Amino acid sequence: MEKFQQFLERVLGPVMSVLGSNRYLLAVRDGVVGALPLIIVGSFFMILANPPLPSDWGVYQWLVENAAVILLPYRMTMYIMALYAVFGMGHSLARSFDLDALQGGVLSAMAFLLTINPVNIPAEAAEVAGASGFVLPMASLGSGGLFVGIVVTFFSVNVYRFTQHSKFKITMPDQVPPAVTKSFEALTPTLIVMLVIGAITYWIGFDWNGTITAIISPLVVATDSIPGVLVITFLYGFFWFFGIHGASIVGSVARPLWLTLLEANATAAAAGVPGTELPAIAAEPFFQWFVFIGGAGCTIGLGIMLVTVCKSKYAKDLGRIAFLPCIFNINEPLIFGTPIMLNLTLAIPFVLTPMILGVFAYIVTSLGLVNRVIVSAPWTLPGPIGAFLATGGDWRGAVLCIVCILISLVIYYPFVKIWDKQYLAQESEDSAAVEAA
Repeated sequence: MEKFQQFLERVLGPVMSVLGSNRYLLAVRDGVVGALPLIIVGSFFMILANPPLPSDWGVYQWLVENAAVILLPYRMTMYIMALYAVFGMGHSLARSFDLDALQGGVLSAMAFLLTINPVNIPAEAAEVAGASGFVLPMASLGSGGLFVGIVVTFFSVNVYRFTQHSKFKITMPDQVPPAVTKSFEALTPTLIVMLVIGAITYWIGFDWNGTITAIISPLVVATDSIPGVLVITFLYGFFWFFGIHGASIVGSVARPLWLTLLEANATAAAAGVPGTELPAIAAEPFFQWFVFIGGAGCTIGLGIMLVTVCKSKYAKDLGRIAFLPCIFNINEPLIFGTPIMLNLTLAIPFVLTPMILGVFAYIVTSLGLVNRVIVSAPWTLPGPIGAFLATGGDWRGAVLCIVCILISLVIYYPFVKIWDKQYLAQESEDSAAVEAA
């Protein structure tokens, strides 16, 4: 066993480290995570427009009648999430290349908007459409545009990088303020990006969103399936086994797909589709509240074990420190304190538990026993509360979350007992050595 662990550390460890520090994956993660506060807050207006209240209540009737207005903050956040995320991705990627981060974000946002073909609404149709002149279709600014945004962000920042390193830029005298100098230095990459992206979109007539959507559609479909759930949950645990944060790699790739699924559900819910008949199951909140409860590996089960059944002093002390954060889905103290990395005794349930829970929760949801997720609730909420909100106020979501926690306890129990006995034996040896001395 020890030789196998050393082999994994020696052969796969360096590869995992390289992937975990990849600047492009980190840029995607930073951009999407930067937009999450807008997505989370905006999602709550979806609950307000579809309140979990008895239909005969007066407040329910008022909320439903004014749903169009209530949903406007949602439409200006989650509906155009790609625009916010692209700016964040450009900012992060430019900073990783030691370029001006603000210019990187602005350049990326401009490139993204240039991939969208405005629609010209004639004046005679203004009364019906509610607008006239050129307007941007919001569908291209939502989660469906994230992958377009990723492509043009990588292109734009690398053009910026090329012009900076090749000196193919406008330089200013040293007496000019730095802010003004940076603006002039960005003129050349701005011109190049505008001409290239603009030509592809408006002169060639390339449909960025339609083409890339067609390419990634199989990935979206695969993500919203039991095999997709199994692959994602396995990879999360696999990377953590090497001390690499699973969200840095798997989350960076999967989150745009998850957001596409979540937006599809939210849009259907806003149109009045019942919660059990929404189009997608495995959006990100599904993993958050039914799979990774307490953090990656569903470590809420491990935390409960430490404070209830463990007998070694180390396990009890760790449990007292790590259990409370784990309730709020902060499990780094548990992961690094046990530790999970290169520890097959605990890594097995750490990987296995989310896979079992993912399949179980997927089947329960697909049978219509629980509403499908429509809201990205704050990730620091305790599991049952987050599950209740994520499913649009469905109490069955909270029950499913509790059942998943109970299942995690059953899976973790035998492995935690083995791990605890190892520490008990070590502590007994240490005590005997002290007494002998």
